[in-house]
Amino acid sequence: MKNLKSIALALVVVLSTLSVTAQAKKVDASNSSINWVGKKVTGQHNGTVNLKSGTLVFKGKKLRGGTFVVDMTSLTATDLQGEYQGKLNGHLKSEDFFGTEKFPTATLVFKKIAVKAPNVYTVTGDLTIKGITNPITFDLATTKNTAATTFKVDRTKYGIKYNSASIFSSIGDKAISDDFELAVALKF
Repeated sequence: MKNLKSIALALVVVLSTLSVTAQAKKVDASNSSINWVGKKVTGQHNGTVNLKSGTLVFKGKKLRGGTFVVDMTSLTATDLQGEYQGKLNGHLKSEDFFGTEKFPTATLVFKKIAVKAPNVYTVTGDLTIKGITNPITFDLATTKNTAATTFKVDRTKYGIKYNSASIFSSIGDKAISDDFELAVALKF
């Protein structure tokens, strides 16, 4: 009986040293970036939007989770200046697009993570824009202090239908692509 207790105690000690506690790494929002590109028949616009907060969760060196909040009120075009920039920014923040007065933030919560290659993960998460949540999948590359990804978002899945050729077939050269691209660079 004494040997059985000793073996059980040794097993508990070994297992507890083998298990690695999950570590949440807070993203440095002020040194991280989110760049966007929106395309239309006659060209494209690009700009930035600020990360409000974010956390990546690692267990050992492996990514296990993540949550992010984006400040949609910071949305700005960087390819224009002056009056035209102000007009585009205002339109993007209006109900035609992101409705930032009513929906000042967007969120992303990681739901499933698979290892694709060393330090590269395929992430499936819930993306919420304008109060509408849809799943999204993308690859995320990590280093000790950074993470980066580029992916496309179909705006029509979030109720953003303005000048969408897939919804308004006769829109012609006023059509705006349903997808916009995000390039995200995180530092933590």
